[in-house]
Amino acid sequence: MAEQASFIDRLRTRFASAQVLVVEPRGEATLEVAADEWHATCLALRDEFGFEQLSDLCGLDYLGYGSDEWDTADVSSQGFSRGVEGKAVGRFAWGEFPSGETSEGTQPVPVPQRRFAVVAQLLSLQHNQRLRVRCHAPHDELPVVASVTGIWPGANWFEREAFDLYGIVFAGHPDLRRILTDYGFVGHPFRKDFPLIGNVEVRYDEEKKRVIYEPVTSVEPRVGVPRVIRDDARYQTAAGEAAQTEASK
Repeated sequence: MAEQASFIDRLRTRFASAQVLVVEPRGEATLEVAADEWHATCLALRDEFGFEQLSDLCGLDYLGYGSDEWDTADVSSQGFSRGVEGKAVGRFAWGEFPSGETSEGTQPVPVPQRRFAVVAQLLSLQHNQRLRVRCHAPHDELPVVASVTGIWPGANWFEREAFDLYGIVFAGHPDLRRILTDYGFVGHPFRKDFPLIGNVEVRYDEEKKRVIYEPVTSVEPRVGVPRVIRDDARYQTAAGEAAQTEASK
């Protein structure tokens, strides 16, 4: 633990303008940096802190972060109630937008000020140390972050995946193109304003004698019911009935 505390202090001293977040009890550290310091910080982490390996890199979409599509489950002797509020992230039809219930009725999910982020998982074999590094793209319309392929060549396909699925552009990447979706795919499927059922469906048109693309009409978004572990309300009912009987004597 003392070694981990010393490592955290070194991070805070070296990257004074960044934010170091520590999750206890395991002491998991996250270094939060600005987008314009992303490349320089990663280079310093490799050369000065010995993080010679990039284990993973991915994109994040914070649209709807912290929101819940379910209302509160109320337990009673008659059972429980649990319903869906609004149309949560991903669970909406083509042409719609994620929404939630508020005191003013159904409203669109608020868009955070910094919606897209990039997270890198680093490993130092020589120091037996791990570190998470995160930065938020400054602009949501065109999220751009510097590529780290020149620091860790293994970031190549990770950055292509983040570009494909989230639309995050990595400046300086040697071959930034889609890696998972098909040629001509429109949109970025891991963005939370992209419906789970997709935007278009493909079918063969007998009249045109070719495959055509059209808005999704044959698929309806579904909401799965999550497993809920609840207390047995019969014990509460029995206790209440016993208290009432005792009070009436």
